[in-house]
Amino acid sequence: MITNEKETAYIQTPLGIAEITGDENGISVISIADDGKISEIIPTALQEAVTQLQEYFEEKRTHFNFKINPKGTEFQQKVWQALLEIPFGKTCSYMDLSKKLGDVKAIRAVASANGKNPLWIVVPCHRVIGTDGSLTGYAGGLWRKKWLLEHENPTNQQSLF
Repeated sequence: MITNEKETAYIQTPLGIAEITGDENGISVISIADDGKISEIIPTALQEAVTQLQEYFEEKRTHFNFKINPKGTEFQQKVWQALLEIPFGKTCSYMDLSKKLGDVKAIRAVASANGKNPLWIVVPCHRVIGTDGSLTGYAGGLWRKKWLLEHENPTNQQSLF
């Protein structure tokens, strides 16, 4: 029997406790907090998302293919879809995203929709930066955004010795 009742799991990540919420129709919310209780049992509907997130943090995964079901306006959905097209290890600016969506004047609306992204990491809003290359606004904190970008595109430093 399918109930479509939302279920939630909490997992430890290098950036804090991720909260994953969804049902048989897909994952609707993934968010991050500094602390919280880790789930002992992962509901069946969330297991694939949990596995793929763990693989991402273990550097074994560069894209996600579990079913997602974020809730938002038509415009937000359009922006989130555009975010999904930013390749792993790459970034784009809010201006680039606005141009891609066909309205350079919509930059503030694009930034607002980006900030309302309910699927942390999976819909990669962390890959959007300022036109000047700066790390601008991130709901999870700029230190997490920096960590994620470095995780996806580590710079290999040359050894001096």
